[in-house]
Amino acid sequence: MSNIVFENNTENKIDLGLIQEILSSLSDKEIELILTDNEEMQEINLNTRGFDKPTDVLSFPYDDMPNVPLGSIVISIDFVIEKSKLFNHSLQDEFTLLFIHGILHLLGYDHEVDNGEHRDKEEELITKYHLPKSLIIRTGEE
Repeated sequence: MSNIVFENNTENKIDLGLIQEILSSLSDKEIELILTDNEEMQEINLNTRGFDKPTDVLSFPYDDMPNVPLGSIVISIDFVIEKSKLFNHSLQDEFTLLFIHGILHLLGYDHEVDNGEHRDKEEELITKYHLPKSLIIRTGEE
């Protein structure tokens, strides 16, 4: 049973099998997952955070109440394509790395204010699911 509501606003195909496995290992709550482009991402980033630029992934946690989804994750396909080329791995792997980053935000991790817990949990999941280490390198540079 899938607990992902997936909205793909691009022409790219994404396999949600591993995404579902990762989500199920972390939460039994439903999430909304949106794949979009930089133009829409920039608009969302401006409207929600006041930043007039695109970004790779945004997370929007919902209030923790019974029968309420965990939240929404929005991922930019343009960043997925760019970073997969830069780090020489597949679109699927890059999408999964950004999903991990986003789902951890929904679960309360915040690399901007924590003491490395977000990065540590990312590293644990990346290792467990045999994903490229590029996200660890990137988040270590923040």
